[in-house]
Amino acid sequence: MTSLVRHVTFDCADAHKLASFWAEALGGTLSDDDFPGDPEALVSADGIGLLFVTVPEPKSVKNRVHLDLQPQDRTRDEEADRLVALGATLVADHRRPDGTGWLLLADIEGNEFCVERGADERARTEK
Repeated sequence: MTSLVRHVTFDCADAHKLASFWAEALGGTLSDDDFPGDPEALVSADGIGLLFVTVPEPKSVKNRVHLDLQPQDRTRDEEADRLVALGATLVADHRRPDGTGWLLLADIEGNEFCVERGADERARTEK
């Protein structure tokens, strides 16, 4: 028998605030029993559970694990703009002239993640 990944867990300064960002970013939901000030918060989104745990120490180095997001109903650039409007910041631009590549963003606590091309963009360039 093997194991399944139940959650991807983030240490953070404010579990509820960061979970709220990710719930909005992923179109997911925050657990009904999670409230501001709680030490943990759980986000359920299509195909993934993200657990946020408040810890006393700040983030100090680059993530060793990160999420790669693929927009379902918009382009990579439209999705990045939407996430920046939610509070994310653009860290690096890895887009290539042929339309491939990705954008590296950071969430509201500085955790890096990538935004890749959407499904329609991939279909157009992979023909």
